[in-house]
Order: sequence, then C-alpha cells, then structure tokens
Amino acid sequence: MDSKSVKEFIRKEVPDWDDELIATARFKAFSGQKSDWEPKFQFWKNLIVKIALHFGVFIIAPPQVKNEWFNRGGLTPLCIDHVLFIMYNEGEITRISDMVGPYSGRITQLFYKVKSLMNRSIMSPESILLEDCLILTTLLKEKADEVIKCLSESHWNSHCVVTRNKFESMCGGQKEGYAVLSYLSGCRKGQYLSTNKKELIEGIKVSLSSAVVSGVSSLDFDTLHLIWTQEKLQQQLDVIDRRWEMSRQSALASLKSGNKKLALRHAKEMKLGTENREKCNSLLNRVEEVLSVIANVESTKQVTGAIQIGARVIKENKISIEEVQLCLEELDESIDSQKQVEKALEPAPSLDMEDEDIEEEFRKLELEIGSGNLKDLNPEAGVSDSEGTDQSLADALLNLKLADDAPGSGSAIQNSGLPAKNKESNSPMLEAA
Repeated sequence: MDSKSVKEFIRKEVPDWDDELIATARFKAFSGQKSDWEPKFQFWKNLIVKIALHFGVFIIAPPQVKNEWFNRGGLTPLCIDHVLFIMYNEGEITRISDMVGPYSGRITQLFYKVKSLMNRSIMSPESILLEDCLILTTLLKEKADEVIKCLSESHWNSHCVVTRNKFESMCGGQKEGYAVLSYLSGCRKGQYLSTNKKELIEGIKVSLSSAVVSGVSSLDFDTLHLIWTQEKLQQQLDVIDRRWEMSRQSALASLKSGNKKLALRHAKEMKLGTENREKCNSLLNRVEEVLSVIANVESTKQVTGAIQIGARVIKENKISIEEVQLCLEELDESIDSQKQVEKALEPAPSLDMEDEDIEEEFRKLELEIGSGNLKDLNPEAGVSDSEGTDQSLADALLNLKLADDAPGSGSAIQNSGLPAKNKESNSPMLEAA
C-alpha cells in the first residue's frame, strides 16, 4: 500500500480534499468543547477506517498515517494524534504490544492483560504517534471471521489444525497472524500448539463452530505433524517441477548450439527428476490417505454422538413413532437430492490411453516447442533458416539416447515425461512422515 495509491483514494472519497479553506479547518488541532470538534473527529476516524478497509489492512502505523497518508504539500493534520488517542480510549484501536501473547501460556497471557490495563491509564496523545503498530479492532474481528470462513470451506469438522505458516499466510503476514490468533485466543476460538519432531513444528487449532475450541489432544499433535509433512512435500514437488523445466530448456538450448554432450547431461537430470517426483508423490499420497482416514473417523464420531443425543431427546420428550418416521422420510428426500447434485458434479470418466498414444502426444508437444520456442533461446540465430534448424534440433532431441539406458528404451526426453502434479522427493528432511 503506497502513499500515492492512498492519496488517489482519498481524493475520490473526499471531493473537496484540495480545497484550501476547508483543508485548513480540518488540519487544525482540537480545541474547546467536544461538541465543537466532534464532526471533525468523525471525519478523520471514518476516513482512516475507509482507507484500511479499501486496502485490506487492519494494522496501521501512526507515523505513516500522519506523515504520508494525510500529507498535503508538507502540511499534516495537527489533530491526528488526538483522533488516534480517542479511538484508543474508546476501544476502536489497540496497540499490538497490548495484545495477549497467543504463543505463551495462560499465566503469561493473564500478565499481558494486566499490563495492558496499566499502560492504558498512562497513555497520552503524543505517545500514540510513537507506536509502530495500531490495530483497528473492528477490522480485526472481520479478518478473524474471514479466516474461519475460509477454513470452514475446506474442513468438514467442527475444528481444524493448520500449520502456523499457513495460518499467517491466510492472515496476511506474521504480525497479522499474531493479532488474529491473539483475538481468537481471547475468544477461546483458537489455540497454539507445537511439537518437536527433529525440528520445531508449530500449528494452530481453530474452532469452526460457535463452540469454544477443545483442548489439544495427542491426535492434534499427530495431525499437525502430518499436515506439516504434507506441506513440505508439496514444496519439494514445486522445486522438482522448476528444476525439471530448467533442465528441459537447457537440453533444448544445448542441442541448438550443437553441444550434444551437455544436452545429454541435462536429459539425465530430467530423468532423475522424474524418478524423484514419483517417489515423492507416493509418499505424499500416503500422508493424504492418513489425513483422510483421520477426518472420516472424526466425522463418524460426530454422527454417532448426534444419533445418541437424538435417541435421548426422543426418549425424554416422548416423541411418537409417527413423528420420527416423518422426519426420516424428509431426511431420505434430502439425501436423494444431495446424491443427484453430487452425481451431476462428478467429473467425466477419464479415457484409457495406450502408451503409444501418450508417447505420440508428447512427441507432438516436443515438435511444437522445438518449432515455436527454440528461436527465443538463442536471439542471435538467423530468421531465414530458423524453421529447418528448429525441426532438425527437435528430431535430434527425440533421437537422443541416455548413456545408461537399457537397450530398446525410448529417448531421454521422451522417457522423462512431464511429471504429474502433486508429487514429491524423498528428501532426508522429510523422513518425519
């Protein structure tokens, strides 16, 4: 969020922003009774909130607000420190240093609350401007609700466990994650957990329902370890993909320059990358299967609990068999409707393809790349003979054999095949899975 964009937004929201007479009155310090400066206070407060809301932030820096956002040719509002101070006293903003430390224990969190109350009593308008970060509490609550909603879309249970890195990325950064988790901890909707599996693994347990988050169990630690491993494996897959593509481009460029020995080395790297990706993908699939089993078990437990509660309610309230039967019939109709929707959303069955068909398609892809992109790899190449050269280089690439391949095997580039998505390597750092 740069100052130029903020100033453009201000001019759209405040048409008379550049009016010298009006601006002079707005930029003056507060004086007299509250009724005299109340409209001016509301103007600045609403403008600060609008800017933060428009740019999707809930943490602001007082020096930036005064000296960059509202700077008019070197003039800054003399009343902005009082505006922030009043908002602070009314609970509309809070200092990040006053927030409960979400990564600490209950006793430490209690100490933070007492410290915050003591600091609030000695705050002054001038000290507010010295703060590095102020949090708009209303927007903080909206951000927390947004994070919970996002997690609810990918989790079916009443709670979920995510890694700290993922949680902070969803919040918008490390400071933002700290503030959101502090708020959730205060509402008892979120809890920090960590475990040591050769290295520190940090996570957040979040309640996705109206109930408070349950205590951390051994299953939560195991789930966190699996999710952390899953993310590490996916990162490794992305690295393998990038290296595979770089080796492929280097092989094509080496062939164009006539260096077949170097092209062969890059082709071997492609083959090795494909093998590593297959191993990594196999491990990733196993981790995802275990996570799926855990989610299914928890869902089954919730359904069983709901059935037991329902049976107890029926018994206590003496509900008739006819009423139960009517409810079951309505439930059957809802299930049938849901099945029809799921059937309509099912993807079309994949077509079985012979290896020869796949090889032929890949050969065509290589020829297209050879004829269309090889020219870009060597800008000094001539234009007149590029078409024939590209075709011959593509043919040479297809006929290139790996030195350590078994007799009868396909070409190095052909056998390397573009790896499928979501696979990983067997890196030693990932043995924790």
